[in-house]
This record gives sequence, structure tokens and C-alpha cells, in this order.
Amino acid sequence: MNVEFFSAIADIEREKGIPQSYMIEKIEQALLAALKKDYPSCAECARVELDPVEKTVDMFMQKTIVEIVENPNTQYSVEQAQDILPGAVPGDVINEPVDTSKFGRIAAQAAKQVIIQGIREAERNIVYDEFTSKEHEILTGVVTRVDPRTGGVSIQIGSNSEHTEAMLSSGERVPNEPLKDGDRIKVYVIEVRKSTRGPQILISRTHPGLVKRLFELEVPEIFDGTVEIRSIAREAGNRTKIAVSSTDPDVEPIGACVGPKGSRVNAIVNELGGEKIDIVRYSDDSAEYIASALAPSEVVSVTMFEDGKSCRVVVPDSQLSLAIGKEGQNVRLAARLTGFKIDIKPESLS
Repeated sequence: MNVEFFSAIADIEREKGIPQSYMIEKIEQALLAALKKDYPSCAECARVELDPVEKTVDMFMQKTIVEIVENPNTQYSVEQAQDILPGAVPGDVINEPVDTSKFGRIAAQAAKQVIIQGIREAERNIVYDEFTSKEHEILTGVVTRVDPRTGGVSIQIGSNSEHTEAMLSSGERVPNEPLKDGDRIKVYVIEVRKSTRGPQILISRTHPGLVKRLFELEVPEIFDGTVEIRSIAREAGNRTKIAVSSTDPDVEPIGACVGPKGSRVNAIVNELGGEKIDIVRYSDDSAEYIASALAPSEVVSVTMFEDGKSCRVVVPDSQLSLAIGKEGQNVRLAARLTGFKIDIKPESLS
């Protein structure tokens, strides 16, 4: 029976990755709690020991030998002890085995529940530890359910051998992005939290971090640090602006991100469902940087204001609507990308 018991613990380790030492500790705690429940008067001297090497499970009452017995549930007199252990003296302890055949069914059931709970807790901790290491990274998931009422999407995501369910809330979905059961999509892991029901993984398709990680996957120069992403401004589903610079004068950062015949940026655009991406050159010169950020519009001049937080940009009259963008999107994204408040004026009024 004990051999089968310890084999089962070894199987749990192989199948679920839960260390035997963890399970043995939980089982000892469970059996001890059940033993104390069955023998409440001897609770303070109850002991349980599991030996995976010898494959033994010992349950006993550890009683102390004393000159004068004050508590017969936890103590033996010298005379009683010498009948069991000849030569016993005060201060010695005797382990009195428990007849497990008398172990209460209710207590055994309680122990079983604690063991099951221990397995669940260990599984949750393993999943939590695995996915915590994936915070701010991209994972690929499979859509398992789309809630037509709330717009939330259940996604099965995996990391190494661990899998769990995560909810892509309507607020983290790209607007109007069609998703259906079975679709494989990439998601950005914002945060992993512990909860009473297991790890809660917050994922997003709208976070700027998703764009950053996609560029790192597609552009080797970004991955190795030659090209740096300095800032990202995104309105998911519509347009993203990304500012890049190069640490190597021989590497053109925008060209590296675009790739041969646009292959690199097109792969990212396709993953994002056709979202437009403007790649601009970062500059330590604020005026130059702001002018680049307003691409594809031409810029006549940039005047920085004394507050250091705002500027006036003059553009050709024919470029005014392009600079502002549909519903102000181009200038809004440029302002977020650079961190400056931008006031655009046509050249004729400057």
C-alpha cells in the first residue's frame, strides 16, 4: 500500500511538475490535522512522518517520560515507560504508534481534501511562477470563446509546458477586430496577479508594448540593440507612430525597421490587422524630432516655446489637413510620441 502511495506522489511530480518534497509536506500536514481531530486530547503530541526512501508512513503519539505524570495523554511514568523501553529515564520520549485502522473516516476525508487542495495550490503556484516571467512579453494564444454580450474573449495561452485561460477584455481588444473560436493571435502580457481562483493574467491587444515586442521579433537590429525604440504612440486598430534611433552610424534605423521591400513592417501590420505604422527618426533636437513625428506631412518650421513643453509648427497650406490628420489623429499621436503640445498653423497665416 505504501509503495503505491509513494509511486502516486512520484507520478504527480512527473505529470504536473509538483516536487515530491512539497507534496510530502502537504500530506504530512493533512494527516497530522486529521490525527489531531481524531485524538483531540493528544493533539499536542501527535506526529506524522513520511519517509520516501523507506516508503513508510508513521503516525504516532510522542510521549515524554516524567517522574510525576500530570497529563497521561502526553506523558508516561518511568514505570510505564520501562515496560515498553527498558532503561528509560525521565526526559526520554517514546513514540506510541497509532492504530490507523481506527483512524476516523471523517478525519481521513478531511486529510484527502487538504491533499487535493495542496495539489491545486501547487499547480497554481507553478502556473503563476511560469507566467510571471512572461510579464511584458508576447504570448501566442488560441481563442476559445467570444462573449457576444460583453465583447470579452477567452484565450488559451501557453508558456513552455504550462497552459492557462486568460480573458481579453473588450477594452483591451482592437476595435472592430474580428475574432472567432480557433483563431491564433498574439497577446501582450501586462501583469500576472495572484487570486483565490488561481493566477489572473492580464493580456492586451491594444497596449503599445505589443508593437514594441513585435518589432523586436521582426527586426534583428532592434533585438541586438543596434536600433533602439525611443517612443511609441498608438491608437489601436488605426495608427501607430514609433520613433527609432541607431547606435551604429552605418545602420539606418528606419530602413532596418521597414526591411527589404517592406517585409518586416508589413509582417507587423498584418499581425495588427492592417493598422498603419509610421516609423520616424528620433532626434535629441526637439524641433527636428517634432517635425519628423508629423510625417507624412511636410513641415516649414518649428518654434519651441519657453515653457519647454509646447511648440508652434508651420506647415504648407496644402499639407495642413495631412498634418492634422483625420479627426486630429496625426497631430495627436505626434504630440504623444514627442511629449510636446503641438499647435499647427498653415504657412499663409504664420
